[in-house]
Amino acid sequence: MRLNKLFASMMLLGASYSGTGLAETFSPFTVTDIQVEGLQRVALGAALLSLPIKVGDTVDQLKLQQAIKSLYATTNFDTVTVTNENGVLIVSVKERPTISAVTFDGNKDIKDEQLQESLDNSGVKVGEALDRTMLSGIEKGLQDFYYGVGKYGAKVEAQVINLPRNRVELKFKFTEGLAAEIRQINVVGNNKFSDAELIGMLELKDYVAWWDIFGERRYQKQKLQADLETIKTHYHNNGYIRFEVTSTQVAMTPDRKGLYVTINVDEGEQYKVKEVNLTGDLMGREELMRTILPIKAGEQYNGADVTFTEEMYSKYLGRFGYAYPEVKTYPEINDDTKEVTLNVNIKPGKRVYVRSVNFTGNTVTKDEVMRRELRQMEGAWLNSANVELSKERLNRLGYFETVDTETVQVPGTDDLVDVAFKVKEQPSGSFNAGIGYGTESGISLQFGVQQSNFLGSGNQAGFNVNTNKYSKNVNLSYTDPYFTKDGVSLGGNIYWNEFDANEANLERYKNSSYGVALSSGFPINEYNRLNFGVGYRHNTISEISAYEQALRFYDIYRDSDDPNADLSFNNFELNAGWYRSTLNRGTFPTDGSSQRLSGKMSTPGSDLQYFKTDFDTNFYFPLTRSHSFVVLTRARLGYGNGYGDYNGNDQILPFWENYYTGGSSSLRGFKSNTVGPRSFYVVRGSEPCSPDPSGDGCSLPGDPNEIWLNQGRSIGGNAVATASLELIVPTPFLDEAYTNSVRTSFFVDAGNVWDTEFDYDSYRTLPAEEFAKLDDYSDPSRIRASWGMSVQWLSPMGPMVFSLAWPLKEYEDDDTEIFSFNIGKTF
Repeated sequence: MRLNKLFASMMLLGASYSGTGLAETFSPFTVTDIQVEGLQRVALGAALLSLPIKVGDTVDQLKLQQAIKSLYATTNFDTVTVTNENGVLIVSVKERPTISAVTFDGNKDIKDEQLQESLDNSGVKVGEALDRTMLSGIEKGLQDFYYGVGKYGAKVEAQVINLPRNRVELKFKFTEGLAAEIRQINVVGNNKFSDAELIGMLELKDYVAWWDIFGERRYQKQKLQADLETIKTHYHNNGYIRFEVTSTQVAMTPDRKGLYVTINVDEGEQYKVKEVNLTGDLMGREELMRTILPIKAGEQYNGADVTFTEEMYSKYLGRFGYAYPEVKTYPEINDDTKEVTLNVNIKPGKRVYVRSVNFTGNTVTKDEVMRRELRQMEGAWLNSANVELSKERLNRLGYFETVDTETVQVPGTDDLVDVAFKVKEQPSGSFNAGIGYGTESGISLQFGVQQSNFLGSGNQAGFNVNTNKYSKNVNLSYTDPYFTKDGVSLGGNIYWNEFDANEANLERYKNSSYGVALSSGFPINEYNRLNFGVGYRHNTISEISAYEQALRFYDIYRDSDDPNADLSFNNFELNAGWYRSTLNRGTFPTDGSSQRLSGKMSTPGSDLQYFKTDFDTNFYFPLTRSHSFVVLTRARLGYGNGYGDYNGNDQILPFWENYYTGGSSSLRGFKSNTVGPRSFYVVRGSEPCSPDPSGDGCSLPGDPNEIWLNQGRSIGGNAVATASLELIVPTPFLDEAYTNSVRTSFFVDAGNVWDTEFDYDSYRTLPAEEFAKLDDYSDPSRIRASWGMSVQWLSPMGPMVFSLAWPLKEYEDDDTEIFSFNIGKTF
């Protein structure tokens, strides 16, 4: 800390004292007794121990001066004098006052805690003696600090307030003043790069646009030093290896409110790489090391490439247990030919083994849950790639906000290290006290408990009771991801659900279902996994609207003796899936990709025979090294259909298994489930088409010229395709400490849902103008798109999402939803 160093240097002033402390000129004499006068806080014994004189000693002028210096060196006394009365050495002292309190007034740029910590480290703290000689040095040091941040009018005054019993209050009074703004930055000596280009790289600014609310022109000495390094790096990366900053000047305007900053540079000439030599201990891998060498002869010299080469070889050696390799590049510069010979010297050092792997910060997650994700084993040599892979696997769990690693050398050894993983846990589940709000959908409520790290065991458990205006759901689930030590998972769930489509922006029907399912997963390698499962499901369908698409399904399975009876189905299901992930984190990833291919089908012999396949993919492309700006691309494809026949009719996908899109989790900017095909009714007069008891389809008596179509609500379809492009950006006004728990993005969503099986052409017998309306229902090119922004964050209640979105154009038949807010929403 800069303040600590500042005060430590001022401590040297405390060693001085004024005067000799001798009250008279002494001739040698023998000490018959020693008396100390003026002691209050310091014990007599402690004072006598500090005296290098004992009763019986013969002392002279020099010994007395040494004794006085010894007493001053204790830092307990302001003054010390000695006298001789017939062989009795009388030492008169005035103790330094004790600091009773330290207070600060007027400081804004320096926090009280920083000042107090720095003073404590310098010995200026409550309970200690006050050395007045230090105060002027501390005042000057603090003023220098303010000068370093551009506050040249700052003043610091140390006040000593006397209190009873030789105590004092030490008060620092600050007058900070205003920071001087940079009026102009000048670069002198540059010809290869323009002033605008160089000044644009700097953190210090002499101009800030009116709309840049975070910009400032305040001068800071530390920023100037960093800016000089930025310029130097820029020149070195472009071949100017001889570049130097020859001097800098910071001049104040006469009104002391502004500064002129001048940077003088010597660019030199541009150099090329003549050759690259690998020297040192190459461990017999010279050919491979040369193959992966990123710098080639004849290329322009680039300092960044040199640094990258050193880091690359260090990481390469780290894979073989050489934890502390020394890789340095020594350039040989030929100013005549403007060429550089790079000598890369490699010293692997000693191979290092791992004694133990330790975890800190995991107050909930058990060590064994973390240890099973490790790829760096204890007792093996240290492999930097395995340590990094272990870190990635811990991040992918989704239990931790941050995961950091550190390699600590075991004291007294040169070939043993401990690997320390430090984690910061985050909510790995939610109570799903769901509150949702949309401009169109209004308020919805739900409740549930979902925990992906149950009791810190790494197992996933959940008891969800979700209820809103269109659905009631109870689900009890449990999964052990490490049912075997090889990572084979086993899980199951039991569920019950009631769904009212009419309340979910869909065409009316009710679905009551219950079932049970078992699943198991098998790891293929670090990034790929297969999943398989079986289950039983019972569905009861009732109150179906008589729209044309539903009649296609209803006519196959309805009871001809009781056409209005509910439909019940018992199905046995098989499912399988493949999952691949190279994401760097389980929550809010910033790099890597994931793909999921899944499918399910009802078994032959079930009441319904159908299948569904889904594919999801995500790619994260970091735009900066810090991953503060990231591009995310997402896509989803799905298709389902029936197979086999039933009573001579081809089986089709049950309409309650249709795909839907629209809403905060898929196609933002549109009301939930509203994008895609709409139902339609064939109507004669005020009478809707009704099922024919004979089973011949829709009965429409009367004049066909009086028949027309009425549009209904969303019904979904058997095919879906959606895609998203997002730019993830730093969240404004938010501290960097929350980067891993809050995410802001700007997005464009697009997609649609289709019914590829319904035969719209069979309605050509309708009047031409009515049949033309069916294009609105069947056109597969009707892609919907929206844009907007989204903020997602983690809370103890679970994930929360706020979205603000607008369709790219106005769609007449789709319900739009400008903004939505959800608590307990999975994203």
